[in-house]
Amino acid sequence: MSQESKVNTKESSPQASSKPRKSVPVLDPSGDQYYWWLNTMVFPVMYNIIILVCRACFPDLQHGYLVAWLILDYISDLLYLVDIAVHFHTGFLEQGILVLDKGQISQRYVQTSGFLLDILSLAPTDLAYLRLGPHIPTLRLNRFLRVPRLFEAFDRTETRTAYPNAFRIAKLMLYIFVVIHWNSCLYFALSRYLGFGRDVWVYPDPAQPGFERLRRQYLYSFYFSTLILTTVGDTPLPACEEEYLFMVGDFLLAVMGFATIMGSMSSVIYNMNTADAAFYPDHALVKKYMKLHHVNRRLERRVIDWYQHLQINKKMTNEVAILQHLPERLRAEVAVSVHLSTLSRVQIFQNCEASLLEELVLKLQPQTYSPGEYVCRKGDIGREMYIIREGQLAVVADDGVTQYAVLGAGLYFGEISIINIKGNMSGNRRTANIKSLGYSDLFCLSKEDLREVLSEYPQAQAVMEEKGREILLKMNKLDVNAEAAEIALQEAVDSRLRGLDQQLDDLQTKFARLLAELESSALKIAYRIERLEWQTREWPAPEEAGAGADDEGDGGEGEAS
Repeated sequence: MSQESKVNTKESSPQASSKPRKSVPVLDPSGDQYYWWLNTMVFPVMYNIIILVCRACFPDLQHGYLVAWLILDYISDLLYLVDIAVHFHTGFLEQGILVLDKGQISQRYVQTSGFLLDILSLAPTDLAYLRLGPHIPTLRLNRFLRVPRLFEAFDRTETRTAYPNAFRIAKLMLYIFVVIHWNSCLYFALSRYLGFGRDVWVYPDPAQPGFERLRRQYLYSFYFSTLILTTVGDTPLPACEEEYLFMVGDFLLAVMGFATIMGSMSSVIYNMNTADAAFYPDHALVKKYMKLHHVNRRLERRVIDWYQHLQINKKMTNEVAILQHLPERLRAEVAVSVHLSTLSRVQIFQNCEASLLEELVLKLQPQTYSPGEYVCRKGDIGREMYIIREGQLAVVADDGVTQYAVLGAGLYFGEISIINIKGNMSGNRRTANIKSLGYSDLFCLSKEDLREVLSEYPQAQAVMEEKGREILLKMNKLDVNAEAAEIALQEAVDSRLRGLDQQLDDLQTKFARLLAELESSALKIAYRIERLEWQTREWPAPEEAGAGADDEGDGGEGEAS
């Protein structure tokens, strides 16, 4: 090699190494890509658990399409191998956070039992073909070890589909088909072992016209297995021990399968009824209540029609109960996406803070009114406001016939009665009769819920009161003098409250000083007591002083004597 070529090689190698390698992305186990890969793995797994058993029991099927089976076998093996690679690139949650480090992902996957099953499912048992021949598909039975992947795909689909109950029924029918398919294959294999046409129980002799065809062999076996497993009867009596054992095993399997089917169907029906009860109110209890109390037929008919309208048009009245298990923030986002557009159309709530509207959305209660039903009457105490979501309502006279105005979707009424506006001449009383012309869907917002939300938003409360004041001025329902008097009274009350607050602050200051002086006096007294204790310790004890006095007395008497 020349010196120039060596230089060129040295110059080209850094450029080649400097090219960034495209790394395989890490999949989110709850993402769409991982979900679609699971659905892809359904095909090779189903191929092995259905076709492999059939090939092992029907030799004509194995011999007649050998090339096609070998191609499909190794395509499924390739998908199995890719699935292992997908496992090495699928993240996992640790303390609620998705781990994306491939080293941790690989270490965790290798330590699981699933990795061992995946490796065993790809064990090269096909190498035995070189010695035993390619017509023994039972050598590939280890491919069944990838069945957990099928169950995982079914579980993910059941949680994602919009029709989970229908999917459960379809999954149950698939399981029933697989069991009958396996049983029919075992029946044909047992018939071949005992001898075709030996008795009436086994498969007829293929030498008979029509029974030599592969399709006839499989359909006959499938039909015979269906008769046994469904316990329909009309099956020939077994003639030998092997046939008796096969029938007993099938009967036990049929009993277990019948119990499983009944349990699964009961669960599906129960789930459907539970879902209906959660979405729509149960009318059976109300009907029974009306019959027990002999409610008149006309009113009973109205109640039944109301329930029927909800059921037919899929309308819900208990959204709060349906969303109660969601986290509060997620529940707010769902409610905002559904109802925020309706609430933002209300004039009194326009230009309010987004967080305020989000909290108000959670307080909305859906209500449905029947044709001719009054939403409110003149003179009623107003405890809530209404927003029309769908339908038409009329403002009618006291006779209930004369219409002054018709309110449609997006309009609202009753908002003034739930806001305490000073000078409101109507107070919190309704000023009109509102009647539903047809079936009307409304949102109800109570005064208590509004107060609870506005207590955290004083600026929004002031803005809403100002808008309500403007509406009352247009309606000539605002007493300016009374409003001024209430404002003056409110200011006087606020002034007195401020004075009381100031006095309370002064008293707290004085009380704090007294506490400080008390603590100082207590410290001084404690110090003086401690000092006196130390002084008293230096004094002689009373007994010693008495003994000294006695000794002096005795000495004096001796001298006197």
